[in-house]
Amino acid sequence: MSEAEAGGVDIGPLDIGRVMAALPHRYPMLLVDRVEELVIDRRIVAIKAVSMNEEFFQGHFPGRPIMPGVLQVEALAQAAGVLAVESLGLAGSGKLVYFMSIDGVKFRKPVMPGCLLRLEVEFIQKRSRVCKFAGKAMLDGEVATECEFTAMIADPPQP
Repeated sequence: MSEAEAGGVDIGPLDIGRVMAALPHRYPMLLVDRVEELVIDRRIVAIKAVSMNEEFFQGHFPGRPIMPGVLQVEALAQAAGVLAVESLGLAGSGKLVYFMSIDGVKFRKPVMPGCLLRLEVEFIQKRSRVCKFAGKAMLDGEVATECEFTAMIADPPQP
């Protein structure tokens, strides 16, 4: 049975404009370039094109550029943010998605310039203000990074 038949609604793919409508992040912190699949209330598959032009490669590490693990986790969290915002109908609302916890992080393969990092995230638990996710960053079908994390939906700051 397909996910659509099981009650999920697939709204992917989403281009960068739609990603930016869901997330407040901008260069150099926007780490999701495209959404391949998004099944409301279930899962998302997004892409981060890792380029040598990323600012962090200047110092991490000269001569052996590797994407910092914390930024890989951040990319997973941003993909989860798109999933949460779209699933809860909050796109364009200005609501923010904040980390609350990160658990069981494992880094299995280095992520280098020229890679297409496939971000696979699914809901473990979803409530109106707090969501728990499981995520994997994949390189050529192999797990590069995996973790579980919890995030909360918050109102935008008041001016």
